[in-house]
Amino acid sequence: MDLPYAEDLNYWKSGTSAPDKWIEDAMRLIENLGGTVLSQAFGAERSGRAAYMINFVIGGEEFRLVWPVLPTKNGKLADSLPAKRQAATMLYHDVKTKCLKAAIFGARTAFFEYLVLPDGRMASQVSNPELSHISPTFLLGKGSE
Repeated sequence: MDLPYAEDLNYWKSGTSAPDKWIEDAMRLIENLGGTVLSQAFGAERSGRAAYMINFVIGGEEFRLVWPVLPTKNGKLADSLPAKRQAATMLYHDVKTKCLKAAIFGARTAFFEYLVLPDGRMASQVSNPELSHISPTFLLGKGSE
């Protein structure tokens, strides 16, 4: 998947808070929702790709949120401080929105894309044909069985 440039999106060089503060705030939101954070991490490859991860459980279901650090137009490594700050800020706002949605629809619905399946993949990594095999037929517009 080709990622957009950091400079083309919100939160680029818009603040001075440490990325860790945004990650801690996101974890606090998860915990306030009744979740338990199992782990959090930042990882970077020599190629320049980097991401934040928060692994958590809510209501007995496990979720793994992975948020990329976007590349910059000048070709600097994706883990530069402004790009890391932007990614952490975006992650926080995604969690904040999903926590509000969870208060209405439940955590599974709100965080569905991050749901960890029995084989270790996240729901967002399942292909369309696989989804059609595991989804009830009425959700696919094929009537009921």
